[in-house]
Amino acid sequence: MNRTHLPGILAMAAIVVASNILVQFLILDGLLTWGAFTYPLAFLVTDVMNRVYGVRAARKVVLAGFVTGVICSLVGSQIMLQGDGYTYAAVPLRIAVASGLAFLVAQLTDIAVFNRFRAGRWWRAPLVSTLVGSALDTALFFTIAFSASVSLFDAEADAAINWAWEAVPFLNTGPLAPLWVTLAFADWLVKLSLALIALIPFRAIVARLGQNRALA
Repeated sequence: MNRTHLPGILAMAAIVVASNILVQFLILDGLLTWGAFTYPLAFLVTDVMNRVYGVRAARKVVLAGFVTGVICSLVGSQIMLQGDGYTYAAVPLRIAVASGLAFLVAQLTDIAVFNRFRAGRWWRAPLVSTLVGSALDTALFFTIAFSASVSLFDAEADAAINWAWEAVPFLNTGPLAPLWVTLAFADWLVKLSLALIALIPFRAIVARLGQNRALA
């Protein structure tokens, strides 16, 4: 393993672990979790590694994040929680599958899109790749994890997430829609906002790492 890649690998692993923990804590009447604010940082790490060290390094970091996520899901599936008279796994099967698949596809897409715009202005590649990757991540995760139209899982797996099928006002004010649609849209809005904010640390970190490589 290239030692210069280790900080990126550790950062990605820390983000994945933190997000898996913080997703358990709801805010804004259940519209979001604290994990919604940490998870998008994964795109920042991927883009920094891609810009400074290239595509292969970025893919290594993504793979490390994916493996970390799988481990978190395996651990979470063995942790049983209680609420409303029910006992349930902290990480249900559908959520575990959706999380891993969405992460891997979205991050690899982010790398490909970033590489496509690499030669443009400094902000274009990280912004476009993060917007595309995060939209894909949100769509894949919430559809696979919660949509009633997905019939890949058995009745027990569906029962663990059928609370998300309840029809509620969209964003608590609009027309009726499945709860998971509101959750997905709120999550995407956070990712959209953080994609813009992340340009600031992206430029600073890339500049610093670029200086370090020049001095090495």
